[in-house]
Amino acid sequence: MPDAGYILAVCAVVFVITLSLRAVPFAVLGRLQESAVVKVLAAWMPVGILGILMASTLQSSIHAEPAQTTAAFAAVAVTAATHLLGGRRTLLSVGIGTGAYVLLLQVLSG
Repeated sequence: MPDAGYILAVCAVVFVITLSLRAVPFAVLGRLQESAVVKVLAAWMPVGILGILMASTLQSSIHAEPAQTTAAFAAVAVTAATHLLGGRRTLLSVGIGTGAYVLLLQVLSG
């Protein structure tokens, strides 16, 4: 087993690296707030993330249960409509879309 000095040195290095990695974004945030790139990323990243989640979910659900394709696409439409009409609140959109999907699966299977 390593001695206490070695363990303390490793902990100190890990602490410094972790603190630095967490502090750097906040240190440069002030300079980047007016950046055109940051503004574009802020506008498009949520949509991109939702798109990737949608593609992944549809691909896996359609391959697993082809009969549920209608429910999946209807839930995507509900999610998109909620996102656009609900003030672009991602958590609200995903929550309502998921609920719609579960409800549609119950209705179509029962």
